[in-house]
This record gives sequence, structure tokens and C-alpha cells, in this order.
Amino acid sequence: MDITAKMVKELREATNAGMMDCKKALAESDGDLELAGDYLRKKGIASASKKEGRTTSQGIVGSYIHMGGRVGVLVEIACETDFVARTDDFLQMVHNVAMHIAASSPLAVSRDQVDGSVVEKEREIYRAQMMEQGKPDNIIDKIVDGKVDKYYSEIALLEQKYVKDPDMTVDDYLKSVIGKLGENMQIKRFARFEIGI
Repeated sequence: MDITAKMVKELREATNAGMMDCKKALAESDGDLELAGDYLRKKGIASASKKEGRTTSQGIVGSYIHMGGRVGVLVEIACETDFVARTDDFLQMVHNVAMHIAASSPLAVSRDQVDGSVVEKEREIYRAQMMEQGKPDNIIDKIVDGKVDKYYSEIALLEQKYVKDPDMTVDDYLKSVIGKLGENMQIKRFARFEIGI
């Protein structure tokens, strides 16, 4: 079934979830708005969006050591209350995110934290590749924009495919935990260490 912009808009207004989350939910439910809403609630995305503006002044710094001490990660994840920061679900989420960082080597938490000069260099490389392939000038920018978005999905933690469930991103996973625990949470920062790098 074709998912229309009108369907996405209607689901978005009903749930406050992001456009891409709504589109994915509609695709998963064959365009059924009610099932799509249930899908979003199960993932915690709908309720997570409502909590985004709330202050996160509590939380923990978690760690993960992998491969006999060859890779280590420290990650700071914040939440609203100390009570939630001490729950098993929150601690498990911190562990899972740290493990994901160890496995996936992101450069930044989100795309807005990526150094602009790094992205601009990638953009120049992609443009040169498209020109070398003889692509028409009028479509090169669209192709380059698509490649830059793909690049962000590889280096920005929140946009990476979650290693324990590649059907969702790390951001989707975070939102599912927010929906479950009922508090806003943010991955503030991380440091990844690897022997020999």
C-alpha cells in the first residue's frame, strides 16, 4: 500500500511522533492508522516526543569494556530523576548504548555535533565522484545530499542502526526506553578508546 503524506501527517498529529517514525509505522501496519499508533506506542516513540523538552539533570556515566580490554567506552546518559537513573531498565539501556558505541565507532552523538569541515570534505569527495561518473549537473546536488545523509547515519550515534535490533536506530531505542520509563533522557556525550588507534 502507498503511504501518503496525508496519512503521515494525520498519524503525526495524533501521536506527536517524528515524520520518519510515522512513515515507518504506517508501512509496518499496511496503512492502518490505529495499528500504526499501536506500533508507535509499543516503541515508545509517541510518548517520548512529548517529554523531549523536559530537563535532564540526573543520570549516570556508564562504561563498557570489550575484547579483553582492547576497546572501552564511557557514556553519559541523563534523565529527569535520580530514581529512574537507578532502575534496572535505565542501567541496562546505558550498558546497551555503551556496547553499541564499542561496536559501531560513532564520531558524535548527533549530526549537529559533527565537525562541519569533515562533512564538507565528504561532500566535495562525493561531488567529484559524481562529476567523474558524468552525472548531469542538475542532479548532482540531490545525489550528494543523499550520500551525506547516509554518511551521517554511519557516524552519528543517534542515527546509526542499533546493533541489537537493526530494524531501529539508536534514537528509536532511546525513545522506546523513554516511553517505558516515562522520563526524558538524553545521550549527552561519550568517549571510545581502542588500543592501537
